[in-house]
Amino acid sequence: MTLTVIMKSVMIMYAKVKSLGIFGLDSFGVTVECDISQGLPRFDVVGLPDTVVKESRERVRASIKNCHLDFPVSRITVNIAPADIKKEGSLYDLPVFIAILKASKQLNGDVGDFAFIGELSLDGEIRRVNGVLPMLLKAKESGIKSVFIPFDNMLEGSVLEGIEVLPVKNVFEVMKHISGAEKIIPCYNKEFIETQMEYGVDFCDVKGQTEAKRALEIAAAGGHNCIMVGPPGAGKSMLAKRIPTILPDMSFDEKLETTKIYSIAGAIPEGKAIIDNRPFRSPHHTVSAQALTGGGITIRPGEISLAHNGVMFMDEFPEFDRRCKESLRQPLEDGVVSISRTSGSVTYPSNIMMVAAMNPCPCGFYGHPTKQCKCTQAARKRYMDKVSGPVLDRIDIHIEVAPVEYDQLSCKNNEESSAEIKKRVDAAREIQKKRFKGTGVTCNAKMTPRMTKEFCVLTDDANSLLKMSFEKLGLSARAYDKILRMARTIADLDGSELIEINHIAEALQYRSLDRKYWNNEEN
Repeated sequence: MTLTVIMKSVMIMYAKVKSLGIFGLDSFGVTVECDISQGLPRFDVVGLPDTVVKESRERVRASIKNCHLDFPVSRITVNIAPADIKKEGSLYDLPVFIAILKASKQLNGDVGDFAFIGELSLDGEIRRVNGVLPMLLKAKESGIKSVFIPFDNMLEGSVLEGIEVLPVKNVFEVMKHISGAEKIIPCYNKEFIETQMEYGVDFCDVKGQTEAKRALEIAAAGGHNCIMVGPPGAGKSMLAKRIPTILPDMSFDEKLETTKIYSIAGAIPEGKAIIDNRPFRSPHHTVSAQALTGGGITIRPGEISLAHNGVMFMDEFPEFDRRCKESLRQPLEDGVVSISRTSGSVTYPSNIMMVAAMNPCPCGFYGHPTKQCKCTQAARKRYMDKVSGPVLDRIDIHIEVAPVEYDQLSCKNNEESSAEIKKRVDAAREIQKKRFKGTGVTCNAKMTPRMTKEFCVLTDDANSLLKMSFEKLGLSARAYDKILRMARTIADLDGSELIEINHIAEALQYRSLDRKYWNNEEN
């Protein structure tokens, strides 16, 4: 009986190591267990793995053999827990590799304080994976002391302090560090916090368009969505591409949240540790609704989420598929995108400033001072009706961009630079920052109805003008709120505590184009 007990204890070949996983924007802890037992040679991976995780069996098997290590000729069972959450991606190759070596007694040293992330090549090299930053944040939150990550993810992993991030190129470096033979220096780089990208564009390049520049300044100061209507060549795209140059600098929390999204999407630019400037996304009008909002088999973020904390520019707005345009309703209203699939529901943040641009008709020259429109009234109406009323109502500022005259284009006078406009925007945002401190709201455009009532205090003259306009123009309740928020932003730019009549008058003029182009009987 004693001999039997001793033999059983000798035959136990079991190990477990820590790893992490991604579902949507959230990360979760993972335990990779390996059991090696007697029986016919077999290698099973369980724990609700997807196809890529199942294929790790062949990558790990080849890596062990090509690294001149012994692959156990036994029954190998690898469990990736928790078993009720689907595991996706190639990031589990490294923890499976380590678990097998540990269970087969080929690796000395304690692995309890480590977590492992990485894809293996067939010769033992460790390749980059997506989603490293959110997984490291979860590891730090869970009290894990050290995490091995692919060397190619080093910049991404260097943004965190308070946790040892160990970048490795191959499995030999991992084994040497665990055994104590050769330690890896953890990576941490705080210089990225100070870096700022130099934009290659500036508002001083834009000749004329004073009214449009003023409207975009208000949009940037309050985080308002806007749509520009004008003929081809008037400068709509040129103006839109310069909006990020006047937006306030990102806070560290905004940088970190934006980088998490780009990390999951595998879209962090090469050579960058963190997304330190506000994103500018410009999807083509042929984009699908799924690519815009996100989704797919693995539920990846779409263009709307990749523009989080930045600008999403939609040129040729009416030409976008109707489902794409209608899918903007929730993000513009709530600041999030909810995606539901059979595998679960994911919510991605989408705190964006949406900028749309369009022509006034199919040929583009309706209302042009020198060129004649060739479109019929019915063609113009069909074109404008591609943008529905509910979507248009969610866009705060409507701008008419007129063609620039020759005298303005040839003028040698210097136009106002982005830096000068940004100073005024920053001052207005600072007022809003103090106003909304502790509420989670960042700008006037995101005010709740209760906040709108509390902070949008009008003078008697301003209130009378708004009341008269509301009744005469037939404004919706949503339009009423948006006019108040715009007026609040204009007042902030003026440094005024109360909303004056001139602030309301200017805000009202940015809600008039829908009557000119959409509700005009002559159209």
